Amino acid sequence: MSAAEIDGFADRIRHRGGMISAWIGIPDATLANHLAQEAFDTIVLDMQHGMWDMPSAANAVAQVRLAGKPALARIPVGDFASASRLLDAGASGIIAPMINSAEDAQAFVKTTKYPPLGERSWGPSLALNHTGLSADDYLKNANALTVAIAMVETRAALEAIDGILGVTGIDGIFIGPSDLSIALSNGDQVAPNAAEIDSAMQHAVSRCRAHGKFACAFAADGERAGELLKFGFDLVIAGAETAQLRSGARRAINAARRIASA
Repeated sequence: MSAAEIDGFADRIRHRGGMISAWIGIPDATLANHLAQEAFDTIVLDMQHGMWDMPSAANAVAQVRLAGKPALARIPVGDFASASRLLDAGASGIIAPMINSAEDAQAFVKTTKYPPLGERSWGPSLALNHTGLSADDYLKNANALTVAIAMVETRAALEAIDGILGVTGIDGIFIGPSDLSIALSNGDQVAPNAAEIDSAMQHAVSRCRAHGKFACAFAADGERAGELLKFGFDLVIAGAETAQLRSGARRAINAARRIASA
């Protein structure tokens, strides 16, 4: 895939949907490259709960792009300074956790979008290398070429969803169903597939449609990811790499034991 096609990700997610992404917390750029060889539409680097630091994440962005795919990154809570640095490194978008209000969303936009939408500081040396754009062309197009995705994962965020979506520069939202289930149950349970969560997620999709913005969500496996696509989500995670790694290992071990004992 060419740089132009990789950097067309923002347009695709805004207008087409139906995307499936990998999710990686293990800070290994080679692992990101391997998963990018599969039929994922994009790769998400999880810097909130994963072990990525900035150098390893920038390297992974390059490896994912080398494999012909766009890379997104979920930053740690409130770490908006990292958001602009990851965009400088060539990430196609940023997912920001715990965006609980329109004010939080505005602070997020401030560091991910250039004027007039925000106040992103200039310094996209790696992004210029990856995109092949001149400085002037990058400046003119960066706000459209990259996406700012606000996570809705608390009761407050769900109540403020219209205000969050109404912030110019927020391109879409990302539902974290586990945290949302903890919040809606007042800390009683982690139940990302509960009926109450399904209802909340479907409501979130409808609000995104009303605002002309896209909806993303985490799913623990491919089956749940398919259900969420049917709900109308535009991008879904089909499970974390750690779960996929262990599941694949279990299948191989079980197959070997079964054949050996036959």
